[in-house]
Order: sequence, then C-alpha cells, then structure tokens
Amino acid sequence: MELLHWFIDFVLHIDQHLVDMLAQYGTTVIFIIALIIFCETGLVVTPILPGDSMLFAFGALAANEATHLNIHFCFAVFVTAAFLGNQLNYSIGRFIGPKVFEMNFKLIKREYLERTKKFFDQYGAITIIYTRFAPILRTFAPFIAGVGQMKFPKFILYNFVGGFLWVLLFLYAGFFFGGFPIVKNNFEVIVLGIILVSLVPAVYGFVKMKTGKKEVE
Repeated sequence: MELLHWFIDFVLHIDQHLVDMLAQYGTTVIFIIALIIFCETGLVVTPILPGDSMLFAFGALAANEATHLNIHFCFAVFVTAAFLGNQLNYSIGRFIGPKVFEMNFKLIKREYLERTKKFFDQYGAITIIYTRFAPILRTFAPFIAGVGQMKFPKFILYNFVGGFLWVLLFLYAGFFFGGFPIVKNNFEVIVLGIILVSLVPAVYGFVKMKTGKKEVE
C-alpha cells in the first residue's frame, strides 16, 4: 500500500518531484527520465510508468531558464530512449515469438497468435504510431509486433516516427504551456486530464474487441 500511495503521489505531483530530482541530481535528471521512458516502452512488465504526464511536466520545468535545461537536447535524448525501448521490446517479442508458435501453451492459443500476426501484417505500421499515445498499449504493441514477425526495417521506421511525435507533442506542450498560471495552479487536474485522455484509445480498443467477440459468437 505504501508503494501504491507513493506512486499515486508521484504521478499527481510529478512537477514537484521533478524539481526535487533536479535539485538533487542536477542535469543528470535528464538521463534518469530517459531511463524511465526506456523502461516503460522497453520492458513488458512496466506499462504503468507515467510517460505522457512526465514528459509534459519536464517540458514545463525546462521552460524555466533557471533550470539550465536545454529543451532540444532533452528532446533528442528522450526520442532516443523511446526508440531504443521499443526496439528492445520488439526484439524480445521476436525472440520469444517463434518459440511460442512452436509450443502449444494452454493459456496461449495458436489461433490467437495467428490472428495477431495477420493483424500486424495489415495494420502494424499504423498501430506502432497510434499506440505511442496510449498508456499500456504502447508497452505491448512493439512486443506483439515482434511476436507477429513484423519486418524489421518497417518497424524501425514507424517506431522512430511514433517516438518522435510522442515526445514532440508532450514535451513541447509542457514547454510552451506549462508556465501559464492556470496550468501551474491546476497541475494535478492537468495531469489527470492527460491520463484520462490518453486512456481513451485503450478503452475504445477494449470495448471494440469485446463487441467484436460478441458479434462473432
């Protein structure tokens, strides 16, 4: 419970925590945030890390000249972290994928794996970009793309585009709008808004999947 309470507090007051981290670690905090981004996108077991709100809050922090944070350098580092994270996730899925297809697991039906492969063969490229803006989905999409054996050059291209647009949107949105009094005074509400809006694609996909299953049945 204590860990959960800390995590919720960190997410809701992420701007304050980033200020504390900057005071303690200096500009090294850039690479700490990059590591978090890498873990969220690169490790299948860490889908709940606050990527969107963290980028927005960091952009707002960088807008303060007293922090001596170069927003463009931060952008380059974060895009690199997001890109490499997805590449690792894809590689894990690609490595595990063939073995999963060869084995008959009770909890993983081969039929579902075949459907996943066909889905990514047809929609995979767009999915990699689209899910960048959806928490949880952005963690699993590259893994499934790897399992589905999406072509490596194609994945690299759309992985870069997705990561580039994701960091660009949230980091620079925080940089340009985070300093506004209405945003600073209601940062918790803004963070919650970002989380809720970014969850819409995941909820929509879940509902559509359930509806599709009922229609098939």
